[in-house]
Amino acid sequence: MADVAEKAGVSRALVSIVFRNQAGAGQETRERVLRVADEIGYRPDSAARLLARGRSRTLGVMFTVQQTFHTDLITGIYPEAERLGYDVLLSGATHGRSEAKAVEALLSHRCEAVILLGPDAEPAFLDELGQRTVAVSVSRRVPRARVDFVHSAEGKGVRQAMDHLVELGHRRIVHIDGGRGPGSAERRRAYRAAMRRHGLEAEARVIPGHHTEESGIETGRLLLAERDGGRPLPTAVLAGNDRCAMGLLMALTRAGVDVPRDLSVVGYDDSHLSHLMPIGLTTVRQDALLMAEHAVRFAVERLEEREREPREAVLDPKLVVRGTSGPAPEDPGPA
Repeated sequence: MADVAEKAGVSRALVSIVFRNQAGAGQETRERVLRVADEIGYRPDSAARLLARGRSRTLGVMFTVQQTFHTDLITGIYPEAERLGYDVLLSGATHGRSEAKAVEALLSHRCEAVILLGPDAEPAFLDELGQRTVAVSVSRRVPRARVDFVHSAEGKGVRQAMDHLVELGHRRIVHIDGGRGPGSAERRRAYRAAMRRHGLEAEARVIPGHHTEESGIETGRLLLAERDGGRPLPTAVLAGNDRCAMGLLMALTRAGVDVPRDLSVVGYDDSHLSHLMPIGLTTVRQDALLMAEHAVRFAVERLEEREREPREAVLDPKLVVRGTSGPAPEDPGPA
């Protein structure tokens, strides 16, 4: 600031007034100060200024690098945070970097609140984090943890998908489980409940898996091996999420299985991945932008009103029918 003041021929206090956009400097002086600052490459350090006031006005976002739906959520977090006057700092969890380490990095950079996208951490960790700082969990609900929650009504989404498949004549409907992934337990329970409701409990089958393409590929190989051993393929598969559905489609189409003529596939999330496939994926849509907006608003409102109790937002999902679901093939009968 002293360099700008000297070159512009004004006082340092006047430079400070200009950069704080306060009254006290004429338009010509203001323009000259900004022009000089641009010429010498000076930028006000807003982070330092905020920290001097005891605030960083920064929201930390922990995400899993491999999860495509998290990028959709981040796309919605930025504009809402900027609208409310906050910056965003990202910290990724990977196979070699734990969620705990990603969160600690955000806190060490003085983030005022943390938004956790699909956290896989233990409930005790989330509860302890919620007592240390303002925290919002997106896509995963942990009862009694002192954290705000934003998630979709998983049961409603699965019911829509199952009703769609049953209306198309499917009976042998398999579910690929998402393991400990966010929403997996709710989706698994909703699948079993839907099979019972439609009188298909004897046909119910949950295949262990997780929210990755590899899980879908492994399931595809399993089903193909069983077919070669004399067990007919299921007529439909409800995958744990879109990534799992994509892996399943890869394994099936490589083996010559026609989707959806021979077998229908339904995903969950409606991430941007579902639009990039050669054949559009039928999937349950979670409104990523609306979820992101709720998460940011929850965090900011808790920061502005420290005594506000944690809240929960449950958003309705919607089935999006595309090209991977169709009428059930004729039943070949028992193997």
